[in-house]
Formats: sequence, structure tokens, C-alpha cells
Amino acid sequence: MTRHPPAGGARPRLLVLRALGLGDLLAGVPALRALRRAYPGHELVLAAPAELAPLVAATGAVDRLLPAAAPGRAVPRTLDWTGPPPEVAVDLHGNGPPSHRLLAALRPLRLLAFAHPRTPEVDGPPWYAEEHERDRWCRLLRAYGIDADPADLRLPRPGTPAPAPGAAVLHPGAGAPSRCWPVERYAAVAEALRARGHRVVLTGGAAEGDLVARLAKLARLPDTDVFGGGLPLDRLSALVAGAGVVVSGDTGVAHLAVAHATPSVTLFGPVPPSRWGPPDHPRHRALWHPGPDGDPHGRATDPALLRIRAEDVLAALDAPGVLEEAP
Repeated sequence: MTRHPPAGGARPRLLVLRALGLGDLLAGVPALRALRRAYPGHELVLAAPAELAPLVAATGAVDRLLPAAAPGRAVPRTLDWTGPPPEVAVDLHGNGPPSHRLLAALRPLRLLAFAHPRTPEVDGPPWYAEEHERDRWCRLLRAYGIDADPADLRLPRPGTPAPAPGAAVLHPGAGAPSRCWPVERYAAVAEALRARGHRVVLTGGAAEGDLVARLAKLARLPDTDVFGGGLPLDRLSALVAGAGVVVSGDTGVAHLAVAHATPSVTLFGPVPPSRWGPPDHPRHRALWHPGPDGDPHGRATDPALLRIRAEDVLAALDAPGVLEEAP
């Protein structure tokens, strides 16, 4: 990931703050690549969680990862920044003011960020809550004269072999219970797919081992098709890139499927796909029942998500361009 500076001294540095999760990183790829093009002579440093390093490298936009994280979607209290101030700092974390102040404390020569009434010194564009995440950050950069394409989000295929080539990957977990579709319905989808001759494998995060084990039991899946407990990110990326389809809620794995052009069916509840959904393409299906916004961090399954039936998911899987017939 490190590019060597040219003779004559170190390059000026550009610091980007996006200390969030997997889906957030992938939604920010178009903006990162736009910054790379706009500042080709700078060392681009991304403040983000250390565990995202394999995908940060795969973007081709980042020279160095500065490990940074905080619980939930909070702003880190400090950044382990050393040396002179960054020439440019870019807030891709949120609309401030905590993220503005964190970057401003490093005394960058220029700060690119959305405007906020409590940080009037930041002269940026307005923040629109209803905007799609990929579009939001590209609009921020365009406001500063930097061309950015929200569709520039594909990642190269990983060098790691796919653990289950062509399989249907079911990922029942999410960052909060409100975005978790009932495990019994995932089991019904898994059983139907297996009856059609498809291999079904399960994935889950580090804290979702019990959830994945319960689904595996309900769907009567062999241990060889269960990847619970948190796959290393390079293996998860390889699994998704080589899958026949990915079925999940609104979580990072859905964005990984988009990045690898893997067909997907994504189930939305508290937040509509107009804000976090996949691009408009036949291989990606977003299921959602319109209604009032819910709590994406809530402790109970969102009512809109509960309106999606197993039959709806199977119908989406049957749509042209999604899941090919089993061999």
C-alpha cells in the first residue's frame, strides 16, 4: 500500500477520516478514488479501522492506513498523527461537528467538509439527510471542484481462492437487530435453494457465531458450509467474489457483493435502499416495503423488514440476471 516518495523529500500529505465499518468504506470508494486523481502527488492517508486493511489496499487509492476507530459510529477522540500537519484534510466521516474538530485540531492547510452551524469556520456545502451515501461524498468533493463518479466502486477480484465457488451465500447478521431478518425465514430460503440443487453457505461476523449456528441447524446445513464467527476479511472477500449470489440485510456484506459485481438480494427495513441500496442493475435486487423510517440501530427487527417474506426473496432470486440455474 505504501508508495515511495520521489527524490527530494517527502510528499505533502492528504488525510481522509472515515473511521467506520465495512459498508461505509465501500460506499466511500468513489470519493477516495476521486481524491487520488485530484491529488496525485500527495500521500493519501486514510484514518479507518485496522481490520479493513485488505480492502483499503484493494481500492488502489490509499497509500497508508492510519488505524482509527470508535464504538458504534462515533468519532475517534484522537488520531495517531505525527509530523507536520496535513496539507489537506477531508471529512468523510459525518457532518460534524466532532469530526470537523478532530481534523481541525491537526491544523491542516485546507479542510474539506460539510457545513455545520456549530463549526461556522467550515465553509462547505449543506448536508442532506435523505441523500444516498455514495452520492453524498461525491457531491461534497464536487463542491470543492473535484470530479467524482458514484459508480466508481468496483474492486478487483481477490488473489485468495474462493472457499465455495458458485454457492449462494446467506448472511443473517447485521450491525443491529433492527436490520436482522428472522432466522427462520433465512432457513426457509436455504432449504428451497438446496432443493433446487444449489449449494448454500452461511457467513457471520465475529459476534454472530450463535446466530449462524442456529440457522445452520434449522436449515440442516453441513459444518463445511458454515463460515460463522468472522472470516478474515480477505477470505470473506474471496467468498463473496466467487459466490453465485449473496442474500443479506442492509450490512457490509451487501456492499461487498456490489464491489465484486456478485449478484445480490438485499433486505431493507429501517432505512430505505434510496440511501444505502445497491446501484440500479439487474443483478442487484433491493427488497423494501415503504413506510416511516425506523431505527437502524434498534434492538428489535424493524416492522418493514418483517413484511418481507421468504417467498419474496425466492422470487427476487428467480429474477433474470440474479441466480443462475444449478448445474
